[in-house]
Amino acid sequence: MSVNTAFDVDATVQKLVLTDDIKEKEVLAREIQAQANAKGAFLASIHDVYMARGKGQGKHFTVPAMNLRSLTYYLARAIFRVAKRLNAGAFIFEIAKSEMGYTGQPPIEYVGVILGAAIKEGYSGPVFVQGDHCQIKASEYFKDKNKEVSGLKDMVADCVAAGFYNIDVDSSTTVKLDRPTLTEQQRDNFEVCADMSAFIRKIQPKGIEISIGGEIGEVGHKNSTVEELVAFTDGYTKSLPQGFHGLSKISVQTGTSHGGTVLPDGTIAKANVDFKTLKDLSAAAQTKYGMGGAVQHGASTLTDDQFNKFPEVNTIEIHLATNFQNKTLDSKLFPKDLYGKMVEWTKVNCISERKSTDTDEQYIYKARKRALGQFKKDIMNMPLSVKEGIAAEIEKNFEFLFKQLNVNDTKDFVTSIIKPVHATIGLRHTQAHLDGEGDD
Repeated sequence: MSVNTAFDVDATVQKLVLTDDIKEKEVLAREIQAQANAKGAFLASIHDVYMARGKGQGKHFTVPAMNLRSLTYYLARAIFRVAKRLNAGAFIFEIAKSEMGYTGQPPIEYVGVILGAAIKEGYSGPVFVQGDHCQIKASEYFKDKNKEVSGLKDMVADCVAAGFYNIDVDSSTTVKLDRPTLTEQQRDNFEVCADMSAFIRKIQPKGIEISIGGEIGEVGHKNSTVEELVAFTDGYTKSLPQGFHGLSKISVQTGTSHGGTVLPDGTIAKANVDFKTLKDLSAAAQTKYGMGGAVQHGASTLTDDQFNKFPEVNTIEIHLATNFQNKTLDSKLFPKDLYGKMVEWTKVNCISERKSTDTDEQYIYKARKRALGQFKKDIMNMPLSVKEGIAAEIEKNFEFLFKQLNVNDTKDFVTSIIKPVHATIGLRHTQAHLDGEGDD
């Protein structure tokens, strides 16, 4: 494949982000993909890396799965710069079903922007893009199970077509803790997850084994147990049609919440992660079921002294989002007038989300993410010095996290396992399913 020496990645990404024409986004994203492939950067599944880790291969490391809600091109470039400096290969770009909607980033755009960042920074090797919290909405599910699952399949098919070769199925919302046994509590969860897994296996590109994650405990609720993991995974295995590969990892709840717990003054309460439970869950996932291990959600707002503990307890993956958003919006470089407009927009358009007990600070902290899509073009059109300056600030955080999670010097391990398989990205028939509840 030849490289177009006249290709302007900055201009192409700018057009990709700013156009409202979804078909034009597809054309631009494919153009970016072709250039990325020619330069050695390719979309991939991390499945086989996780299977190797489940067998005890490689050192202990925890893969950061990072949700980029805004300034995606510039933050992704910062991540690739860190990866090159640290010789890291085990890191994931992800976006949740809910985030795609409120940030205005459909799957085809998100993938194109990430690959554009790889080109810009001269990064080669596998690029992992993940659908985070591909989630069942419990209230709709228990009204009409087939309709809700069908809608999720449509959304996942859009993601796979766009190059998301890592999918987290979140049917943990269907767990019914009032049922008499753990198996019955998890039944809807494992049956939906197995159904979704079989669907994903049927639509995955030839030569790519998509990494599929399940989830046993809804983040922000009660902590998971090994017994729940066993009940879910045994039920899942029996429900999955023969001949299909199952899960590469399993998400659990160990004491965190999405976005953190907001105090009245707008600051975040310290989360107390139960690392012993996390270690036991990861060990059970590996030794009993051959998975890569357990996944920690809702970790964005943990304190710095907690991150190095995740590799120690053999956590396979950790999800990070809100802190990157906070560092963007709270940066001294972020235009104050634009931020003011975003806050005012939330006060008019998101007021139904405000609890009667919320202070202004609590409400704004929780609601401001909803404005990111509405003001996406304004943010993208900020001066280059502002965009690159904010990214440079957050780059220090990315480097800290990569070191604490021990993903430095993982590039050789990853590339020894993952080989290029090129499948052309594109749209499916719809992009209309970008709603949901969970993100990090």
